[in-house]
Amino acid sequence: MKQLTLKQYALFLSLLFFTAFAQAQDMLRGTVYDGASGNRMADVFIKNTTNNQVALTDKKGNFTIKAAPGHLLIFTSPTYTNDTLYVTNMREKRVTLNTTRIDLKQVTVTARANFNPETEYPEVYQKSKVYALSPSSWFSSEGRNARRLKKYFKREVRERKIDSAFSKVYVSSVIPLRGQELEDFMTMYRPSYDLVEKNDRELMMLYINDSYKKFMALPPEKRKPTPLGQ
Repeated sequence: MKQLTLKQYALFLSLLFFTAFAQAQDMLRGTVYDGASGNRMADVFIKNTTNNQVALTDKKGNFTIKAAPGHLLIFTSPTYTNDTLYVTNMREKRVTLNTTRIDLKQVTVTARANFNPETEYPEVYQKSKVYALSPSSWFSSEGRNARRLKKYFKREVRERKIDSAFSKVYVSSVIPLRGQELEDFMTMYRPSYDLVEKNDRELMMLYINDSYKKFMALPPEKRKPTPLGQ
């Protein structure tokens, strides 16, 4: 009986090894770089639109995501133009993102869309859980990646709420700025999530008016947002 148990245990380990090996064959790896500086980019959001898998780059810009030839990946990061990658083979990829000015019209449209990551990506939230009977779930790579994605989604939900409350249409109805000046003002005085969470329209109006006075008190050359990295 003891010998049979050992055989069963050995069989279990073999199955576990081959399962992990098979899964590894479906993982696409690569690195994301800034197109201007050549620096590696952390926290770039990657979505496989074919199988709905998602991932984030790590601190060194590296990523791993389930994919296969014929799949389409989209790479997204704030202030950068989205990049797409059509997978033709499973060789390691080098992806480059280029900076772009934020189109506030696009941001406003995006902000209107309801975004519920728990509904769209339930697998992420399931894998992010740590079970008392399985403490190894805290240390597994899937668990760690899922928890990073969960934090990312939390930030994304907050940013979209700010976009909605601080939209170009609303801000321009409160103050007389237009065009590039309006875009610069909205970048420099983007409100905090704590303010938006209060859901107080009058308080938001006071904030915009007060910020407008500060903006106009600046010398013209100072009415520009500080470029990233400076």
